[in-house]
Amino acid sequence: MTNFETWFREHSELSRRYFFQLGGVAAAAWSASPLAAADRAADPRLQEAIAQLGYLTPPERVNFLDKGKSGAAKLPPETLREVGLIPETWSLEVVPDPASDCLVEQPLSRAAGKALDWNGLMKLAETHAVRFLHVCVCTNGVDPFHMTLWEGVPLREVIWLTRPKGNIRRVYYQSYHPENVPSFQGSLPLGQVLETPPGQSPVILAYKMNGQLMPAAHGGPVRMVVPGTYGSHSVKWVQRVVLTDDYRANDSDAAEFNNDAESALKTRARFINAPKEAAPNTPVALTGMAQIGISGLAKVQYCVHSQKDPWPAEGPDWSKVEWKDAAVLPPPADWGGGLPGGKLPADTSQMDPKTGKPSQWPIPFTIAHWAALAPGMLAGSYDLCCRTIDGNGIAQPMPRPFLRTGVTAIQRVTLAVT
Repeated sequence: MTNFETWFREHSELSRRYFFQLGGVAAAAWSASPLAAADRAADPRLQEAIAQLGYLTPPERVNFLDKGKSGAAKLPPETLREVGLIPETWSLEVVPDPASDCLVEQPLSRAAGKALDWNGLMKLAETHAVRFLHVCVCTNGVDPFHMTLWEGVPLREVIWLTRPKGNIRRVYYQSYHPENVPSFQGSLPLGQVLETPPGQSPVILAYKMNGQLMPAAHGGPVRMVVPGTYGSHSVKWVQRVVLTDDYRANDSDAAEFNNDAESALKTRARFINAPKEAAPNTPVALTGMAQIGISGLAKVQYCVHSQKDPWPAEGPDWSKVEWKDAAVLPPPADWGGGLPGGKLPADTSQMDPKTGKPSQWPIPFTIAHWAALAPGMLAGSYDLCCRTIDGNGIAQPMPRPFLRTGVTAIQRVTLAVT
């Protein structure tokens, strides 16, 4: 047997074992890897396990924050009905800011009985619905809350129903809130709502996650989704939109949590599996997640550094550490998330309609999975780290290493070889 054949067998078996043990998105990622193709027929148990797993986050594993302290996710069914957080009673008003001079001919006012209801939204969906993949992560979150296929109506279609005429610079959008609790809100420039660059996804009023209607527990029945940004910009339980001539951003996440609400999503890497222990001279399988930010992704790298040696003098990108390339895995065969057959809808915007495969991989503002087989090590304690190199050739945590604009700190964990 050649050295390559020995390496391939060891790499395949170790990677297969770790992906299989991890479950979830890691197993789905393994199912699409070149190594799995050679191993799949020989291990029907792996086939069965992979068939039950997916790339998208299952509903029961979705995490979320209620930054506005609305308590909406915990309301009983009868209260959800009363406050308009089920489809049958939900409505959205789109009105001019009384403190500005913006011109709107037909406001969708709740007081006037003109607010957009669920049936009106579904009527718009018949001709304007869009579907796209997007990760949801908090500005200060180290791990994504969920990876989701969103479905909704572009916000611009609803705004045009009001017949806006002029003096409008920004759009404020607000969540449900109980009495004596201020609404959590976000804001966008009007141009970002009305116009979308070719190949990118619009700002939407989302009503489905992974093909299922969105419950109040996940921000439904309708929430905003703003592509390319962090989750705090995508306000949950949205019930009110205000058109204004005020030029200033007016986001709760900036005012109350001191974050840069305008910050675009960053590119970075995290471990899914970084073993805490390993046997001496035994290769170690590493798996992880790469978040694809505005600068794209060129590669993922990892390093193994003995803790008995001084940490190399480092700049902001830890350039003196010995980095090695990991493998960025291809799209999953089963997208998971409860989708029928694990298949994405044919009209998902990032998919090539002819092939059914992603038009670009990795897909911007989603995640990709990566894997590496670290060589065996002598007994001792080691640091394991991972990072991304973005599409401009810039290494994490650059080019924006600052807090308040999204987390990019390089993850560093300890491995004990005993």
